[in-house]
Amino acid sequence: MDSPTSRWRPRLPRKRGRWAAGLAALVVLAGGGTWTAVADDSAPAVQREDRTLRLDGVPIDTSYFTSGGSERRPAVLIGHGFGGSKADARAQAQKLAADGYAVMTWSARGFGKSGGEIALNAPDAEVKDVSGLIDWLAGRPEVELDGKGDPRVGITGVSYGGAVSLLAAGHDRRVDAVAPVITYWNLADALFPDGVFKKLWAGIFVTTGGGCRQLEAQLCEMYERVAVSGKPDAAARELLAERSPVAVADRIKVPALIVQGQSDSLFPLDHADAMAKAISGNGAPVAVDWIAGGHDGGDREDDRITSRVGAWFDRYLKEEKGAGTGPAFRVTRTGGIDSTDGAAQQRGASSDRYPGLTGGGEEIALAGGKQTFLNPAGASPPAISAVPGVGGGLSQLASVGVGLSLDFPGQYARFDSRPLAESVRVTGSPTVRVNVTADSGQGSADAGQGSKDAVLFAKVYDVSPDGKQQVLPSQLVTAHRITPAQQGRPVELTLPAVDHEIDSGHRLRLVLSATDLGYASPAEPATYTAALESPLTVPTAPQVKTASTALPWWTWGLPAAAVVIAAALLLSARRRTATPAPDPALSDVPLQITGLSKKYAKSADRYAVRELSFRVEKGQVLGLLGPNGAGKTTSLRMLMGLITPDEGDIRVFGHAIRPGAPVLSRVGSFVEGAGFLPHLSGRANLDLYWQATGRPAEDSHIEQALEIAGLGDALARAVRTYSQGMRQRLAIAQAMLGMPDLLILDEPTNGLDPPQIREMRDVMIRYAAGGRTVIVSSHLLSEVEQSCTHLVVMDRGRLVQAGPVAEITGSGDMLLVTTAQEVAEPLVEKIAALPGIGSAVRTGDGLGLLVRLDGATSSELITELVRLDLPLTGVGPHRRLEDAFLTLISGGSA
Repeated sequence: MDSPTSRWRPRLPRKRGRWAAGLAALVVLAGGGTWTAVADDSAPAVQREDRTLRLDGVPIDTSYFTSGGSERRPAVLIGHGFGGSKADARAQAQKLAADGYAVMTWSARGFGKSGGEIALNAPDAEVKDVSGLIDWLAGRPEVELDGKGDPRVGITGVSYGGAVSLLAAGHDRRVDAVAPVITYWNLADALFPDGVFKKLWAGIFVTTGGGCRQLEAQLCEMYERVAVSGKPDAAARELLAERSPVAVADRIKVPALIVQGQSDSLFPLDHADAMAKAISGNGAPVAVDWIAGGHDGGDREDDRITSRVGAWFDRYLKEEKGAGTGPAFRVTRTGGIDSTDGAAQQRGASSDRYPGLTGGGEEIALAGGKQTFLNPAGASPPAISAVPGVGGGLSQLASVGVGLSLDFPGQYARFDSRPLAESVRVTGSPTVRVNVTADSGQGSADAGQGSKDAVLFAKVYDVSPDGKQQVLPSQLVTAHRITPAQQGRPVELTLPAVDHEIDSGHRLRLVLSATDLGYASPAEPATYTAALESPLTVPTAPQVKTASTALPWWTWGLPAAAVVIAAALLLSARRRTATPAPDPALSDVPLQITGLSKKYAKSADRYAVRELSFRVEKGQVLGLLGPNGAGKTTSLRMLMGLITPDEGDIRVFGHAIRPGAPVLSRVGSFVEGAGFLPHLSGRANLDLYWQATGRPAEDSHIEQALEIAGLGDALARAVRTYSQGMRQRLAIAQAMLGMPDLLILDEPTNGLDPPQIREMRDVMIRYAAGGRTVIVSSHLLSEVEQSCTHLVVMDRGRLVQAGPVAEITGSGDMLLVTTAQEVAEPLVEKIAALPGIGSAVRTGDGLGLLVRLDGATSSELITELVRLDLPLTGVGPHRRLEDAFLTLISGGSA
């Protein structure tokens, strides 16, 4: 493909869009607006004006951002995602305004403070609103014009907002450039791929919009009709398609930066491919950027994408020819884990032309023969691939070699390749030809054409050499409806578009499953037969090159030293990766840490954890305490096998901890912010999580975990109705599944009110009462004091003290003196002035003193108090955990 820039020229002033003339009169200012100055030390002050515009009688809530003087400048509109509002785009708007643009954000109909019904970007509703906003921008004195009523304007937005940017470009010729992010080309293809209902995402879509009461009546009726039947009809497809950018494909003729997510089962990469082909085919410049994250979670690379969108508008709105718009194609490649912080490592790969989804195909033979498998009655239990709504994104784990998908025996056909002689980088959509039949009218699947549709879910796994680990790249599948007319003859299946490297020695595995959790399969049982008709064709896009990183200076300056260092690192790595034998003497000890050390990244002498040693026994509730930066989180991450220590040993029931160590199955953990599917019940979320582990259902001990968590009847309700405390308890119940012998809780009481904190305390105590062990890291010292039996106190990476709570809080130099009558203030002052006494203060009720010894003994204090005729009723140690903690980490007296 030729460089798009060479074929495109800045447009001449054009006539206004087809609605522009009439809309100007309909844009009525609902209020004078509110101006807010936004401070930024590195750029001119940004001012924000909030106001409501009435477009076609519908109130639309907007914000307008500018900075600098009164000179004219291009304008940018920023749309938001479905379920969001204009507030989501504020940070990007402020940055663009500081960079010299007039920026407008708005809440689409039915969202935020805007009125109206959600019409899913209908041409006569949301898209028409955008033209009204462009009319308003045309009247601003600081906005650059290409002609009367024609502002220089670009549009960007995420998901729902990205689609409206494309639709506006097709309906209103005043739009000059677009930058849609993780959006759709055809919403019908997104929710009904190949005529299969994507039921989970469709349900989330409707729920996020506030349910049917917020949708246009015909949209609600369409959704309910398809949800009940489980199969989209032609009217449903037509309704969604006419509100999608594909409907104006031949009219989008402006420069387009297309950003799409690899971790996205809602709007996968083939939507970006269709956009790129259509818009470049219209003669406009196009660049495509595949980011790591997407609607399924993961890193959306917000900072990088915001910068690239800004550069795109600099080139095509400001017409700065030197603006770097980036390569025609870029993909973020993820592989491996940074042991210093647990983050996935990322590198960019690029090409000077977009390769599409089929570039550089390589054929790989598969074996397996003809296979018969079942679609069970009710299509249950379903296979699991992507799980919409799970925080963090299961698909991101696939990029670092962790497989979480699940197929049920008897419900799929499997075809394997031989081990690869050399690694293969798949960039695009693999394809394969298969012959599929469903139950025929004669009762035989071999009788030619079937009597019913066959609904299949196709996926390609990356299988390890030993066959024990299979990874589904980005957790993606493609749905296929094979009609009776297509059965009994070769049919080409297109598999998910991914960017994934299969190492040498690994195999490719094609799976055709009859079910998938995210989709609607036929409820009626059926028998399918599948046979291969061709090899698997894998696109490799060889022209896409991964960016190289600069070599350390010694690799070219000191070759001899490089060899020595590399050899030393290799030997060290081998020592670290060799797993020590289990220690039988520790087989009943939940945790023993010995000499644990971890240095900060790129530091030779600064330690996050240094020479840490302690032991935890069965039945203990251990509190891990320390100020920020003490090394608590680093210690827990090493304990859970997420990062590797530089020195020392961690033993769980005698087994050394390494990433992926089998003994970690006896460890449960809770990290604040666990993600749940909001539309499912608490019980359904836990069942789904346990299915994803691949372990037998009887091993979950779910009833026991639920009894300890104490959720009661709430388990039957949707998680979206839960309070924060209930969500925390559900997350801990999830960590308890399988009843692990060692339970690790990191700040489990964050965001809870006092009654909820008390409930969480009871949960921990009940769990340990059965002989299991709990380790809890918390900043709430009073709760730790009441719920924990033992403590480990850390400061600056080192162990300060470890032992029973009573021992740590009871030791020290603070005494509680109780008296029969109130102590007068003059007498308190005399006691404070005694030799060897550091301080003396009355208790809140006046019937006692808190006396800190500073050299004197308790017997000497009692002698002096008797001499002063103080009517004593008792003298004993008094120390709260807070006092002890402050004393320990300060190295002095409390």
